[in-house]
Amino acid sequence: PPPSYPSLQTLSATQVQPYYIPQPIHQTPAPCVVQTMTFHRYTFNSIFDSCTVRYGPLLWAQKETETETCPPSSVDCDGKRDCSQGSDESRCVRFGTANELQVMTSKNKSFLPVCAQGWNKNIADQTCQQLGFIQSYEVGVLNTSSSTFQSLNSQFTNTIQASVNTSTSCPGQQTVSLKCSKCGKPPGSRIIGGNAAADGQWPWQASLHFQGSHSCGGTLVAPDFIITAAHCFPKETLGSQLPSNWRVYIGLVSQLRLPSPYNLKQIILHKNYDPATKNNDIALLKLSKTASNIQPVCLPVFGQMFPAAKQCWTTGFGVTKQGAGISTLLMEVAVNLIASAVCNSPTVYGGRITENMQCAGDLKGERDSCQGDSGGPLVCKVDDKWYLTGVTSWGDGCGQPNRPGVYSDVGQLLMWIYGKMQDSPAKHFLRVVLYH
Repeated sequence: PPPSYPSLQTLSATQVQPYYIPQPIHQTPAPCVVQTMTFHRYTFNSIFDSCTVRYGPLLWAQKETETETCPPSSVDCDGKRDCSQGSDESRCVRFGTANELQVMTSKNKSFLPVCAQGWNKNIADQTCQQLGFIQSYEVGVLNTSSSTFQSLNSQFTNTIQASVNTSTSCPGQQTVSLKCSKCGKPPGSRIIGGNAAADGQWPWQASLHFQGSHSCGGTLVAPDFIITAAHCFPKETLGSQLPSNWRVYIGLVSQLRLPSPYNLKQIILHKNYDPATKNNDIALLKLSKTASNIQPVCLPVFGQMFPAAKQCWTTGFGVTKQGAGISTLLMEVAVNLIASAVCNSPTVYGGRITENMQCAGDLKGERDSCQGDSGGPLVCKVDDKWYLTGVTSWGDGCGQPNRPGVYSDVGQLLMWIYGKMQDSPAKHFLRVVLYH
């Protein structure tokens, strides 16, 4: 049965300001004076209830850390794991325009396309599995003007970077295009100008419940991986970094009609997440079983650009006005991407936007995410596919003039995402791991 939500309100169709929502912690609210304060957008009813907050849960927990150790003889991208957490082999594969497979090896320190000669479904499956996916979805060929390639060896070994050699020839100049999942194409049709999301419109939307209550949003990016915000798991909150305290609901449109939950196997926080500046505010969740019947959103390819002023969408169960309860319905709102130079101007955020952040919303206010939306998706549509552009992170207030929503920039954090997805299959224990 769905958990009780004493503060939930059924929201009218005219109220739309998604963010994330903090959970109830029974404490006496302390006096609060808010001037230029930065808040998360997750949902925990906390001592900050009397302030203007926009994101994240307040929990208490012990954080377990691991120190990455690499021997002096370690070699990057040679297919042999030398470092204790595998960082030497975790950033050797990426996808370029049109999903062109690009590989870096220990012998060639630049990313090169892979020649299609000798490529087959078995090799495609093993490459996608290396990256943390279940298998390949679609394999194609591209015509390229590149003069240097990675060509397959006679036999595929444990990783793609150990199975190729640099070459200056490739028959027909044809290289590999590889997709590891069917993504970004929901079956439903859009309700133009709508506020409450239609069933099936955003199938990748996740609701993260901490100890029985919605706390943050998330996004399904692979059958068993969810991307969310690191600030949803604060070390100060007891149990927030224990996977058994969380349940994940995917593809829902109402908190009153919850589907079957997924348990967490692993919580992976970006090691360089800075709670003060919110830089690197991203986390990867490994599900205990695959959500094979739910379509994930697409991850952007390397170098994919989403121009300023492009209309994108953010979704969540966050509050629709400051001080209100969270929404029982999944809400959607169109927001425009805002150039970092504009967002960093003195009249907006005054230099607080890092290269790993993306602003979106409306400088006039009114269209924004809010408490309870933290960790949820900012998605942009390109060529009939939806791409995860940002992760709801922080902002000053909700829907305030010159205070747009700030999102972790997924494009800037792609290599971290793929590196952690690649490393995760080897881990079969329940705990939080902090990575570079």
